[in-house]
Amino acid sequence: MSRSNLSLKHIVRPSSLANNAPLIIMLHGYGSDENDLFSFASELSNEFFIISAKAPYAIQPFGNAWYAINFDAEKGKWSDNEQAIKSRDLIAEFIDEVCKTYLVNSNNVTLLGFSQGTILSYAVALTYPEKVKNVVALSGYINPDIIPKTFNKDKLSHLDFYCSHGSVDQVIPVEWARQSPKILESLNLKHQYTEFPVGHGVAPQNFYAFKDWLEKRI
Repeated sequence: MSRSNLSLKHIVRPSSLANNAPLIIMLHGYGSDENDLFSFASELSNEFFIISAKAPYAIQPFGNAWYAINFDAEKGKWSDNEQAIKSRDLIAEFIDEVCKTYLVNSNNVTLLGFSQGTILSYAVALTYPEKVKNVVALSGYINPDIIPKTFNKDKLSHLDFYCSHGSVDQVIPVEWARQSPKILESLNLKHQYTEFPVGHGVAPQNFYAFKDWLEKRI
């Protein structure tokens, strides 16, 4: 079921619960679309209400992005942080719209991101902690330029993160991902960090690990 009357186009997998369902919002990576992570939905508990959102910027020749990346820039890549902040705020607004539109539990919202979607998931959770409970952060990292400079640790204390990365990721270096648990630790936040012997993707054992983590948090 596809919807476009909210800020972000999205597809929906309803919950088996009549109301107050735990919510998962999926945020895809650069150059992909809302169908990508949605393939996980059929394998996750029926109690979850699952929404997979489409990033707002169309890119050539196909796919969408949460923000532009200039691959010709020095250091290999340059991210448009202003665009990333706009998408961060748009996702925060979208969470509110979803919670008003669907019969979900606004106190049990999980962001599940991949790559660029993970960078945004971290940013939304750390900027708008009142809107998020859990984050599944696959193949991404925390970009310090799109999160607050200072934090009220009490407002963050309920957050819980599952972080994973491919140890031979050729797109986002694993060294970048290894900074994330250090940042989460410095904020006293609950988190689990695991590496898998793969590139820029989600290995089956990675999927089963985060599935197990998620289902303990229904």
